[in-house]
Amino acid sequence: MMISLWSAASGMLAQELNMDVISNNLSNVDTVGFKKSRVDFQDLLYHTKAMPGSVSSEGTTLPVGIQIGSGTRAVSTQKINTNGEFIETGNSLDIAIKGNGYFQILMPDGTISYTKNGAFKTSETGQIVNSNGFALEPAIVIPEDATGISIGQNGVVTITRGNDNMSEEIGQIQIARFINPSGLMNIGGNLLKQTSVSGDPEVGVAGENGFGALANNTLETSNVKVVEEMVRMITAQRAYEVNTKSIQTADNMLELANNLKR
Repeated sequence: MMISLWSAASGMLAQELNMDVISNNLSNVDTVGFKKSRVDFQDLLYHTKAMPGSVSSEGTTLPVGIQIGSGTRAVSTQKINTNGEFIETGNSLDIAIKGNGYFQILMPDGTISYTKNGAFKTSETGQIVNSNGFALEPAIVIPEDATGISIGQNGVVTITRGNDNMSEEIGQIQIARFINPSGLMNIGGNLLKQTSVSGDPEVGVAGENGFGALANNTLETSNVKVVEEMVRMITAQRAYEVNTKSIQTADNMLELANNLKR
């Protein structure tokens, strides 16, 4: 059987996965804090007909040899952790991290997840929560009589009460960072989980020691650029198409070989 059939088939499967990732990127173009992904490919095993450096005749060796590849496969879908655009919203509970770091979210099972989505709200008890109602960690509760909320670059949350213009600190938002943020696992809902390859979280104060500073009344948009994804989509489509042509050509060659006796 011709190796080209299987090589081209592997290319088609790889481009199908590539298209899935591109489509997911495009579907999240308006998702706050979303980080786009890309597919990394690698070539497969080679059929070696002649080793480079093997003897071709007395006193001479092959300078390059003969190797035939078996195609390609996807080996990873890597998060691209560049910043999106920062937009001012005027909402005092909208927070963006300008630089390195993630907000910590307390899950119902008691574990911590991580997110770049800083579109926070208050629960019925005044606690700061995300859109799913999961609490920001460490917990911060906005008093019922608070008339103003301000969050500094270092995460300090201050409020004013009634007609009193005096500011009162009620807590501080801490953020976490990882040595390998691309190793975090997506669990949906704009949330990420720690894995063995992401490293342990380092928790610290925003704006200090390499942690990103917080921007109040601001959200970080998705870092997906539609034009770039459309170009990648066209490239994936053409790569898929040229692999189908390879299969058609190999099939035609096999048909010719089968018809030699006729």
